[in-house]
Order: sequence, then structure tokens, then C-alpha cells
Amino acid sequence: MCKNFLGPFVLTFFVALFVLLMQFLWKWVDELVGKGLEIGVLLKLLFYASITLSSMAFPLAVLLASLMTFGNMGERSEVVALKSAGISTRRMMMPLAFVSILIGIIAFEVSNEVIPRASIKLKMLLFDIQEQKPALNITEGVFYTDIDNYAIRVGKKMPDGVTIKDILIYDHSKHQGNINVTSAERGTMVVTPDKHYLLFTLYNGSSWDESSITRGAYDSRNHYPLMRATFDKQYKRFDMSDFSAQSVDASFYENHSTALSVRQLNERIDTAKFYIKSQNQNAANVFLQCMYFFNVNVQNNPAADTVSSKQVPLLENYNDEFRARVFQLAENGVRNTTYAVNYNYQDVNFRTHQMWNYQIEFFRKFTLAVACVLFFFIGAPLGSIIRKGGIGIPLVITVVFFTFYFAISIIGEKLSKSSPLPVWFGMWLSSFVLFPICIFLTYHATTDSSVLSPDTYAKFIDNIKNLKIFKKRHENSATVS
Repeated sequence: MCKNFLGPFVLTFFVALFVLLMQFLWKWVDELVGKGLEIGVLLKLLFYASITLSSMAFPLAVLLASLMTFGNMGERSEVVALKSAGISTRRMMMPLAFVSILIGIIAFEVSNEVIPRASIKLKMLLFDIQEQKPALNITEGVFYTDIDNYAIRVGKKMPDGVTIKDILIYDHSKHQGNINVTSAERGTMVVTPDKHYLLFTLYNGSSWDESSITRGAYDSRNHYPLMRATFDKQYKRFDMSDFSAQSVDASFYENHSTALSVRQLNERIDTAKFYIKSQNQNAANVFLQCMYFFNVNVQNNPAADTVSSKQVPLLENYNDEFRARVFQLAENGVRNTTYAVNYNYQDVNFRTHQMWNYQIEFFRKFTLAVACVLFFFIGAPLGSIIRKGGIGIPLVITVVFFTFYFAISIIGEKLSKSSPLPVWFGMWLSSFVLFPICIFLTYHATTDSSVLSPDTYAKFIDNIKNLKIFKKRHENSATVS
């Protein structure tokens, strides 16, 4: 039975991974197309993306494989034969239940140890690709402006891809317009092996330079002398370092929630909680210190001696100069307190959202592992009930349940970020919803209940058709015809 399960599991795992990978490529297609990426870079991108998406493929593969396994057994009457031999459905499910638990543990380890490292590599590679310019593609008769400070037009490109004719190059490096122009009858265009430079070798050409010359600060008139030169052969080199992917420091992504293990996430969560608590305490201390400073300055002023110690000093008992000073102290205190509270609020709000992201990723590693077990206890009972093998009906059921699970997961994650509900409740919401369904299906499958049997509903429909009212209508229609 385990052999019958592992075959469909491996197959459906890679099929699910392929589907998720196509979704990933569809999302990033605009960043990948037209940049002349090498095959090695694309394969590396697909490899890292496959690893990061594998956590979603595990529960999907378990659900479809369990449906196919028990559906095939039911269609071939193997389930009936095993039951007649005294083996209950519970005993048939037991070996594969342990296998699904083992798969859940593997999914957790992959999510905890492998995916964080692959996530860093994937983010670094995607950043490099996003920063990379489109591939060099100089079209005949069209000005090419992707090289900084230059506009290049080639009238004719020969089939060898190297020889070019009727070249026109505008140099805008001085940012004074079209003052430097080079033209040539023919030439060659090659890229250096390291792809850092584009080399032009021009023949039978000329160049014009009309750079401005300012006489001085006292004279606003500018002179534009025209310098013209001809050449038989000239070399031009253009920097193409921006066209190749540049490496980025991995430490930039190491603190991202998806790049951390459970231990690291737990440490970040504890640090964030301690920081938020200390910031709230600091804000309260700032407010109290401001009030204490104001009270001390007012109460200890010599002008307060005119008032009895048993009375609360009022501003009417002070002169105008002291009242102005009191107002100034109060205004400064309110302003400083407001700035401190606003800064504290923004800082605490940022740290709180960061802590939520850490908690969401922390619980996600466990929920996806538990989902492998829950999906088995959905797929196996349904497979034994519907008794349909192959990939048609099981695939439809898998898509329905996984879409339902994914939608509940997204809702729970949104609730974790935008509602007073605790993060753990939102992240475990999908598991809470699936758990009663698992119990219901497993109970009816192991007790041979007829509630979910297709034969029961088919027999019920036949009984309705055989009612007297339907027979009478059928006889009347036959008589009229």
C-alpha cells in the first residue's frame, strides 16, 4: 500500500511544484523578458524558486496521492476484499497515516532549514535581475539609448551580426545636447568576452564637436566653436557593466522573515516584544518627566512665596513676566511630549508589524506541516468512499479542497495583520476549519456509513422516480402520445 501511495505522491509533488513554478514565472515574467539572461541564471532562478515553493507542494501532493491511492483500491474492489478479510478501513489507513506524518516532518525540516537559505539566494538573484538593463539589441534605423549618455543609430546590420554600416553616434556625456556627433560609413560592433564593454571600430568617418566655451563670470555670452575632424579608423568603447547582473550582499536579506529558521524567528519575536515594552515605558517616562519639570519650575519659583503654602498657586498671583515664562514652559513641554509620543507611536507600530511578520512566518512552518496530515485524513476517506481512481475526479476534489484551504489561509493571515485577534489564531484558522472535516470523513469512512456513499444517493433518486405520482405522470404522457 505504501508503494502504491509513494508513486502517485512523487508524481503529484512534481506536478504541483511545476504548477506553482509556472505561477511564479507568470508573476515575474515582465522582469525576466528581454534582458538576455543566460541559461545558467534562469536554471538557478528556477531551482531556488522550486525550493521555496516546495512547502506548498507537500500538502497538495499528499491530498492528491491519498485520493488516487484509495480511489484506485476502491475501484478495483481491493477495499471490499480487505474488509471481507477482516481488515478495517482504520487499519488500512494506519500505515499511510504514519507516512503522511513523516512527510509532514520532512516538510517542516525543509521549511525550517532549506527554504530560508534558498529564499536569500532567490531574493538576491531577483534583485540582480531587476537592476539589470535589457539586453543589447540595436535595431537597424532606430536610435538605441539604453547605454547611458549615448544615442546610437545603425543604418544596416550585416548577417554576421558584427559588421555594420552608416553609423551615427551622439555623445550626451557633457549634458549640453547634440554637440558631439560621430558618423562613419562602416564598422564593426563586438562585445568583450566579460560583457563589460561594447567596442566599435569605425572606418571612413568624421566627428563634430560644438562644446560651449564661457568667457567669464562677467560675460554671459557663450561661444560655440565648431571642431570637425575626419578619420580613417577610430575606436569607441562603451561601458556595459549595468547590463550584467551585479552581486548584492546577502546580509541585506538575512533579517527578512522568510530567511529565518524557527529558532531565529523566536529570538526576533522575543526581542521585538522586549523593545516594544521598553519603548512604551520610555514614552510614559518622558511624559512624567515633562510634567515633573513643569511643576518644579512653577512651584519653586520665588514669586510663589506670596501665596499660602496651603493654596494651589494660580497664574493670577504672579507677574506678567513669570506668567509668560510659564506659558513658554508649558508650550515647550507639550511640543516635546507630542514629538516623543508620535515618534514612539511610529516606532512601536513599525516594530509591531515586524513582529507580526515574524510570528506569521513562525506559525506558517508548523501549519504547512500539519496540513500534510490533515489532507491525508481528507483524501484517504474520500478515496475509499467515492471509489474512483485515475486522476480525473481526484484532481477535481484536490483543487476544490486546496483552493478552500488556501483561501482560508489568506483570510487568516489578513486577520493576523489587521485585527485584534492574536496571530496564532489567524494562522491556525485553516487547520481549525479542516480538522472537523477530517473527523467527519474519517468517522464515516471507518464505520462504513452510508451517509457519503454514492450508491445511497443513487438509490434515493431511484426511489423518488418510482413514486406513484411520477408513475402516473409517465402513464398519462404515454397515453397522450
